Amino acid sequence: MAGLEGMEQSRQRAVTAAPARWTPMVEDELTRKAFELFGDPALGEVRLPSRPESAAAARRLTQAVMLRHWGLPAQLAEHAVLLVSELVGNAVRHTGARHFGLRMDRRRGWVRVEVRDPSRGLPCLLPVRETDINGRGLFLVDKLSDRWGVDLLARGKTTWFEMRVGERGER
Repeated sequence: MAGLEGMEQSRQRAVTAAPARWTPMVEDELTRKAFELFGDPALGEVRLPSRPESAAAARRLTQAVMLRHWGLPAQLAEHAVLLVSELVGNAVRHTGARHFGLRMDRRRGWVRVEVRDPSRGLPCLLPVRETDINGRGLFLVDKLSDRWGVDLLARGKTTWFEMRVGERGER
């Protein structure tokens, strides 16, 4: 029985230790580090390495700008974070680039988020079925944003979405 008690204690310690990893204080620290490392996308384009783990930094930056800097509603921020994740995923997965850019802009009644990469390959909005596992990114962008598009640049493209916000931030 002593062996079983020891296992139970280990499991209990692991369960109680895991939630500490996701506390708001830890998230604030990770967000602060993202701003220190990459900058503020609301002040100008920030460059992030084109790696899957950069999506987490882009989400943190987006959430902090939407909620803390601009004081927008949580649901609007949640949608923007999801859409940023999709655009960043496309930039990382499909362009072969070393970096991508993230920029956010707020003007009266609108929020605009841009992801720039050096590829001129255009993203495709594919028809989506309930059983599809992949290819839902632009479908989500199309459904959750008020408008979106792609601007071709001399070297690359900017994929963007805009969301309408009310006078007091509500959507």
